Amino acid sequence: MNLGKEIERLERQAVLDLELSKAITSPITNQPNVVQEPEKPVRATKEYTQAFWTAMRSKPNFSVHNALQVGTDSEGGYLVPDEFERTLLEALQEENLFRQIAKVITTSSGDKKIPVVASKGTASWVEEEAVIPESDDAFGQVSIGVYKLATLIKVSEELLNDNVFNLEQYIAREFARRMGAKEEEAFFVGDGSGKPTGIFHNTAGAGVGVMAASTTTITFDEIMDLYYSLKSPYRKSAVFVTNDATVKAIRKLKDGNGQYLWQPSVTAGEPDTLFSRPVKTSAYVPSLAASAKVIAFGDFSYYWVADRQGRSFQRLNELFAVTGQVGFKATQRVDGKLILPEAIKVLQMKA
Repeated sequence: MNLGKEIERLERQAVLDLELSKAITSPITNQPNVVQEPEKPVRATKEYTQAFWTAMRSKPNFSVHNALQVGTDSEGGYLVPDEFERTLLEALQEENLFRQIAKVITTSSGDKKIPVVASKGTASWVEEEAVIPESDDAFGQVSIGVYKLATLIKVSEELLNDNVFNLEQYIAREFARRMGAKEEEAFFVGDGSGKPTGIFHNTAGAGVGVMAASTTTITFDEIMDLYYSLKSPYRKSAVFVTNDATVKAIRKLKDGNGQYLWQPSVTAGEPDTLFSRPVKTSAYVPSLAASAKVIAFGDFSYYWVADRQGRSFQRLNELFAVTGQVGFKATQRVDGKLILPEAIKVLQMKA
C-alpha cells in the first residue's frame, strides 16, 4: 500500500516537472494579486491638470512644458484638461438656452454629413396584373462644419498672483457668459456666413407656419394657428421660444369679458405653458416688428449643435505687459444647423 502511494506521488511530481520545463515566450511583468487599473487619458491625469493651471498662472518651466506637450495645439495653446472641459460645458448649459433644448453632438473632424429623407414614397391602389407604379424615397444631405469662436480675457498681474483669486472659476464663468451669448445669438439669427445658421434664417431656417395680420400685434388665434401648423408627431416634444416683450404682449390679450386669455404657471419650478407646451424666452429672438419672425414652435432636437472636440486656451504674457495685465485667449469650434426644417414652425409678422 505504501508502495502504491509512492508511485502516485512520483507520477504527480513528473507532471509538475514537465509543466515547469516548458518554454515561456513572454516575460511575466505583473505582480500576483495586484489588479492593474486602466490607464487614464493624458488630459484626465492630475499631472496634466496641475501643469495646465500652473501655465495659466505663470510662465511655465521646462517640467511644465513637458507635462503639457501632449496638449499643445497647432496655434500654440493648450487643450483644456478633461475635468475643466466638463466644467465649461456645464457652464455653457446654464448660460445658453439653446443647448438645453437642441441636440448637442461632438465631432472630431471638420465636416459632418447627415443623411436626411427629403421625401417619402407612397403606396398605390392597382388593378390585378397591372403595373405597380414606382415611388422611391428621396434622400439629401445636410453638412455641418465648424466655425471658430474666440474671446480674449485680461487679468491684472496682481490679481493673478493672489492665491485667493479662483482663476479656474473666473475663466469658466467668463468663458460661459461671452461664448454662450454669442452662440445663442447665432443659433437663432445666424446667417451661416462665418457663423452657424439660425432657425430664423430665411432659406435654411424653419418654415413659416403663420403670417400675422398685423405688423406689430398678434392675436391668440394666430398662436393657435401656429400650434396646429406643426405636424402632430413634432408637437409631442415641441416648445415655444420667443422674447420677453412678445410674452408680455401675449399675456395682455383678453377675451370679451376682460379676462386674460393666457394664465402662466403659478407653481414654483414649473415652466409657463401654452397649449400644454413649455414657453421659453431668449433675448436674441426678434421683437414685434414688420416682417420679423417673433415666435418659434417645434421640436428643437432637430437643430443640431456640433462641438469640435477640444477647446483651447493660450496665455499671452507680452501683449498687455505695458498695462500690467496678462491675457488669456480662449477658442472653440462649433456649428449649428436645423436638420429637418418641418420640425419647427415660426410666426412671422406682416410685411
